[in-house]
Amino acid sequence: MNQPRGQWSSRLGFIIAAAGSAIGLGNLWKFPYITFENHGGAFVLVYLVCVLMVGLPIMIGELLLGRKSQLNAAGAFAHTIGPKWVHAGRLGVLTGLIILGYYTVIAGWSLYYVAKCLTWSFAGYTPGLSSPEAFGAFVSNGPLQFTLSMLFMGATVAVIMKGVGHGIEKLTRTLMPILIGILLLMLFNALRMTGAGEALRFIFIPNFAELEASSILEALGHAFFTLSLGMGAMITYGSYLRREDSVVYSALAVVALDTIIALLATVIMFCVIFSVPGLKESIGKSTVGMLFITLPEQFYTALPMGRVLAPLFYILVGFAALTSTISMLEVIVSWLIDERGMTRRNATLAGGASAVTISIFCAMSLGAVGGLSSFEIFPGKAGVLDTLDHLASNWLLPIGGFLLTIAVGWFMSREDTYGELIDQYTPNWFHYGMWRFFMRVVAPIAVGSIIGFVIFAGTDFS
Repeated sequence: MNQPRGQWSSRLGFIIAAAGSAIGLGNLWKFPYITFENHGGAFVLVYLVCVLMVGLPIMIGELLLGRKSQLNAAGAFAHTIGPKWVHAGRLGVLTGLIILGYYTVIAGWSLYYVAKCLTWSFAGYTPGLSSPEAFGAFVSNGPLQFTLSMLFMGATVAVIMKGVGHGIEKLTRTLMPILIGILLLMLFNALRMTGAGEALRFIFIPNFAELEASSILEALGHAFFTLSLGMGAMITYGSYLRREDSVVYSALAVVALDTIIALLATVIMFCVIFSVPGLKESIGKSTVGMLFITLPEQFYTALPMGRVLAPLFYILVGFAALTSTISMLEVIVSWLIDERGMTRRNATLAGGASAVTISIFCAMSLGAVGGLSSFEIFPGKAGVLDTLDHLASNWLLPIGGFLLTIAVGWFMSREDTYGELIDQYTPNWFHYGMWRFFMRVVAPIAVGSIIGFVIFAGTDFS
């Protein structure tokens, strides 16, 4: 507890780091996929409304809780809301640990595809090399899956070990401009494709006749999940904010950057999809299929400059995943430092080792070990990795987010929230009363509906 607490060097440093946490695999593969599945324009519009009405208010709530307490997720709840609320924060720490455990396995795939694409770019690509059978053989190779996940975890640990300013902020200040640069290069090439006009119309012109009730729920769920809400990441990052940095402005910048990246990725994906004959009908039934089976071949057979862009794209995927994994590990490390009195080095090693234990089971559950691959608690979710993904996405994150809305909206005093949000640095357009209404009424109902549909309708947000 006596260790000096880290701090972002500037508001820009925080925005880049927090945006890096939010920008992950969900932006690059899940959002394009669910936009395609939900018929484009009307879904995108509903999603943007959900981001503003639910995602942004909760983001502000998490950041103000973190900055006011200057503590980890569990300590923030306990010291600001009340001792009994410590369990809400601990749930966030547990959620971050579970997600980190399986996320590094999936993130490790980016390393493999960078290497494969470099090989194909120099040695040539034969159609069919990126097939469901080839992908199945890859994920069922247990030792390879374990090695890739450990490489990714090692990079994550190395960053966190250096602390907030010299580790997290320094890395994200380097990676985020590269990430955006790669995206813009890919966008430039994608917009030159024959299907670009059709893709843009599909994404940005709403057709409400095709909008279904399930699409609205999907948009709401993704608006919440994409911003790293409900697992203590934004509380932890908020605890490193300086007093002179506006919580409102910072939250809006993070939300805007996350949304823009998701839309750019979607435009790129759809320009390819609408330019290649027959591709719309063969996308597959999963986000994984789009990213790791369908897309690689299109780089080499349909996309301009594909030989250059293919490895760059999977480097982009890896960078996005790394900025997310470091925020998850920081949630755990911050808790160990504050609540257990560990040094950052020991806390990082302990947190990393805990996540590695989960990663081992996940890496072996994709076909390498029969018992782990057939393990099933939730109907239709076979394997440890899919089980944990379903548990986190459908239960832990929504419950954590719901508790946050109740804690900040109803149990944190008006004076405390007003004092954190309204000061000389607050933008003039911000209306405190409106934020409080959305935080107390709209957000709890919205996140509660996610939990309700999971319980009563069996809806799957994973």
